[in-house]
Amino acid sequence: MLAEWTDLRLLEATAAGDEEAFVEIYRRHHPRVFRFALRMTGSRDAAQDITQVCFTALLASPSRYRGLRVHLGTYLCATARNQSLKRLRRVHREVQRDLDNRSPDGAGGPLGMLLAEEEARLVRQAVLALAPLHREVVILVEYEGMALSEVAEVVGAEVGTVKVRLHRARRKLHRALEPYVSRSTATAVSEDARKS
Repeated sequence: MLAEWTDLRLLEATAAGDEEAFVEIYRRHHPRVFRFALRMTGSRDAAQDITQVCFTALLASPSRYRGLRVHLGTYLCATARNQSLKRLRRVHREVQRDLDNRSPDGAGGPLGMLLAEEEARLVRQAVLALAPLHREVVILVEYEGMALSEVAEVVGAEVGTVKVRLHRARRKLHRALEPYVSRSTATAVSEDARKS
């Protein structure tokens, strides 16, 4: 029954002390908030802490959320963004860890798995090397599938600013990954030539 309720109704019930309503809010929005924080910080521990802070703040002050202005998921991502940026400002170097628990597809045998892991690691490093303002828009658009207008709400900027940041971030990622793409393309071409 709670699964059919709107976020606003669940939030009102939470404010009235309904724990099950809060659990439903958490169930709905936890995965996205956690993934966003994980990709922003590169640390599972930091992402768990940030996610906990977001939901604890929502539980403590549900009235801070303005349901008519923005979706609850967007509001929670904005809170996670602020917490992530605070954490990144305190940390002098970024922690390199797995961003996903997903294991690579076994296609191609051990060599294929090794290459897929290496490719994923290179992409993670390139994303983590972006400035936080560029990293967050890439994560929200490319990984979370948010519309530019939603991203603008999360980061507190105009849609045009988000477009510029996304364009610059993609250009930086392309430059960072170009040597790898060129090398793997050249390898594939030479392997095809050898097979002929």
